[in-house]
Amino acid sequence: MRRNGRRPKSRCPDLRFGPGTETLVCDHCGATKAIGNTGWVGEAIKELDFQKAVENQLPQSELVEIQVTSCPNCGALVEFDANSHATECPFCATPVVTGTGKHRQIKPRGLLPFALKEEQARDHLRRWLGNLWFAPGGVQNYARAGRAMSGIYVPYWTYDADTKSQYRGKRGTIYYESRTVTVTVKGRREQRQQQVQKIRWNGVAGRVARFFDDVLILGSKDLPKHYTDGLAPWDLAAMEPYRAEYLAGFRAESYTVTLEEGYEEARQIMNAMIVRDVKFDIGGDRQEIDDLQTQVAAITFKHILLPVWLAAYKYRGRTFRFVVNGRTGNVQGERPYSVWKITFAVIIGAIAAACVGYFIAQNQQ
Repeated sequence: MRRNGRRPKSRCPDLRFGPGTETLVCDHCGATKAIGNTGWVGEAIKELDFQKAVENQLPQSELVEIQVTSCPNCGALVEFDANSHATECPFCATPVVTGTGKHRQIKPRGLLPFALKEEQARDHLRRWLGNLWFAPGGVQNYARAGRAMSGIYVPYWTYDADTKSQYRGKRGTIYYESRTVTVTVKGRREQRQQQVQKIRWNGVAGRVARFFDDVLILGSKDLPKHYTDGLAPWDLAAMEPYRAEYLAGFRAESYTVTLEEGYEEARQIMNAMIVRDVKFDIGGDRQEIDDLQTQVAAITFKHILLPVWLAAYKYRGRTFRFVVNGRTGNVQGERPYSVWKITFAVIIGAIAAACVGYFIAQNQQ
């Protein structure tokens, strides 16, 4: 129904989320719609019980069946718009025909909405590429030409756990002893005193405890982990409860790292932190841990989505991928090199060195 010849703002079919706002907007007609709250204001985003999930005992309300398309090249599982039939994979730039594959997964509980618009992300990428010496001109021109970037919500797991650890080990205290050594000075043998470092070890035992909150684990296998690690930090304190409106106009990747696989990685992070706590508790100058037993309780988790602007560009048979943190603008990606630029730089360097050598030689004459 129209009023005064204008389409009601809430009924525009082309609304998409406006990064940095709490509004859905239409680029064609200018319609807007505020994203209303869901009654979660001031409440923490709900954690789910890890053991129940492993035993497939989560309520059906926490599960969802979604349509995804699997890239034939990199295997990425990406949700596409229902009206899209053919597109490029945002992870490797391979042409993809959208299918009707079904994928059952745990619902996201929260997300960080995009704060940067596409043009802002492209500016960050352009500056980053501009600082790469010896990058091929074709790759740098990718960003300068304003090629489209894909806004992707990347899946992550977060894990909480309450840990209590008992340990046995040794505390080492450094001390010095003097000893007499014989040295040769100007052909003569002399005796001198020398300080020798030694360590006195004492057996120790104790307990440490730590509660881990939101240990963040990437839920995707489609982006190199050192890229996504390099996008940190993420302002998880600003996370919003999941709402489909935040995904309007963007794509979301389905997780390919299982809940159990993510937990194993999270435990490695926790164990490293526990070892650090134990060594701090032992004290002294040196520490050795002979036995460490940890009890883990109250394990909970969340499936969350974090915003990434992604550019995939094929250049001379290679795919270059660049990712931009959709909140901070931090950029990561392949570091391409131009053989011609490197060769030219080497030649120029050799000519410069030869010229310097020539002038030095002339001055010496």
